[in-house]
Amino acid sequence: MPPMRVISAAVLLSAAALLSSSLAACGPAAQDADQDADQGVGRGTAAEGPDKDRLRKQSLDWKDCAAPSSLQGGGEAPRPLPDGTRWQCATMRAPLDWKKPAGESIGIELIRAGSSARASDRIGSLVFNFGGPGASGVATLPGLAPDYEKLRSRYDLVSFDPRGVGNSRGVRCLDAGAADGDGDDDGVDETPDDGDDEIDALVEYNRETAAACEKNSGDILPHVGTTEAAQDLDLMRHVLGDDKLRYFGISYGTELGGVYAHLFPRNVGRAVLDGVVDPTLNTMEEVLGQTGGFQLAFDHFAAWCVERGCTLGDSAAEIVETAVELEAELDDAPLPTSDGSELDGDTFTGAISSALYKQDYWPALLVGLEAAVDGKGDTMLDLAQQLGQRRSGGGDGGGHGGDGGGDGGADDDASNEDDAFRAITCADHSDRYTVADVEAKMPEFVERSPLFGPGMAWSALSCDGWPVPGEAEHPEVSAPGAPPILLVGNTGDPATPYEGAARMAERLGKGVGFELTYEGEGHGAYDSGNACVQSAVDAYLLGGQLPKSDAVCEAEPLPEGK
Repeated sequence: MPPMRVISAAVLLSAAALLSSSLAACGPAAQDADQDADQGVGRGTAAEGPDKDRLRKQSLDWKDCAAPSSLQGGGEAPRPLPDGTRWQCATMRAPLDWKKPAGESIGIELIRAGSSARASDRIGSLVFNFGGPGASGVATLPGLAPDYEKLRSRYDLVSFDPRGVGNSRGVRCLDAGAADGDGDDDGVDETPDDGDDEIDALVEYNRETAAACEKNSGDILPHVGTTEAAQDLDLMRHVLGDDKLRYFGISYGTELGGVYAHLFPRNVGRAVLDGVVDPTLNTMEEVLGQTGGFQLAFDHFAAWCVERGCTLGDSAAEIVETAVELEAELDDAPLPTSDGSELDGDTFTGAISSALYKQDYWPALLVGLEAAVDGKGDTMLDLAQQLGQRRSGGGDGGGHGGDGGGDGGADDDASNEDDAFRAITCADHSDRYTVADVEAKMPEFVERSPLFGPGMAWSALSCDGWPVPGEAEHPEVSAPGAPPILLVGNTGDPATPYEGAARMAERLGKGVGFELTYEGEGHGAYDSGNACVQSAVDAYLLGGQLPKSDAVCEAEPLPEGK
């Protein structure tokens, strides 16, 4: 089972549409940071003097967007919005190494849809990061634009491929044949439970992946961390013509937003962090927290299943036990599927975890689990594939990296999202774990979740043998002097457990982190469609109006028949 990305559930929406067809048989006004906060370059500015001017004076050459490259996941060129607004793309130059701004530069690819507002009503740009790390914002934003159309009434909607992702010098590791877990070509079990040979194979796979990343993308690997991505954000703010960064960060995007606030507190404008990462944890603690989060989400699914009279068990505990037993059986004897593939234990748990990212997927998960109990694996395999939970331990494909943001394209047939996830994670986190470390913590992982615990524990080895040292145990997000930042925490979030929002607020500092609670399910809150959450977030971003202190939004139940 691969490490869990903290990618926004929003990124899975297009897959949900495919899946549906396959399964058819508020309070006081806040100080307006955009107008009143002290303007300054921020303590994180790395480029000074002529080098800074060279970067800041660049002009973006906006053109109609082409189809996403293979590094971004492929597909069709984004269609115009209903009012005829066309999607435009451009490449921003940034230093490869922010400590050497006069040296080599790379392209950071951007996308935007212009505001529908009159010039007098337009606030500026609203920059999105949808999570991962590793998600292409250029490929993601057009599909999600309907969710943010109200925000376009005063903002240009902007997103980007962070460094190391997609067309921004995308990291590449193993070639497609070696990393394609769907075909199980690597023969690696991400949840080794059959002795030392499987453990040795996983260790060797991680080290081979690290070596391949160094061979294919060694120049960018030291420079893909969140700190340098935050410096890119501040350059982006300036090049876009904004005095402040107005920002919407989701999942990993909340970590990026917190780091930006730490580096550039006086440059923060209205900012929303949704699905908040806990900035106080090291890697092992973070993965352990996610393990509990996914188990809690599955417990909630199981309780819902019992309420609707499903056949998986008479209690939530029975349903959890059924899933644990079925996962063990599939490890020993995978279920054949109609396309000649197999449903094994890793793919089974991957499908479950993917379906927990959005409550709308629960009915499909129920159908898949009932079919698997009856010896039919097709639906669970469809869930795993269509919701993006591939079985590879660190890459969907490979080839040679290129700076696609104007410096070269890709010639592969798979995105680099998994490669970028590993590279950014390993660049950020300094801790490196051994087999002995995992084995020592395994009882705690299994206690948190007998279903997800073992696979999650072994994912802590992902940075074993990584050629670049990590920056720190956890990110620094303290931001004294920054204006209020709205944090949205979801009590049922599997990937970024609810407690992370309070800890982010505490670390940001008094008067900076402002919490809104969503008592719901799935990863994140705004894209759940909850009217209360969307109204509160829109009121802040559009009018500077924060919700009441300790505000809570309640989930709306799934419609009958779902």
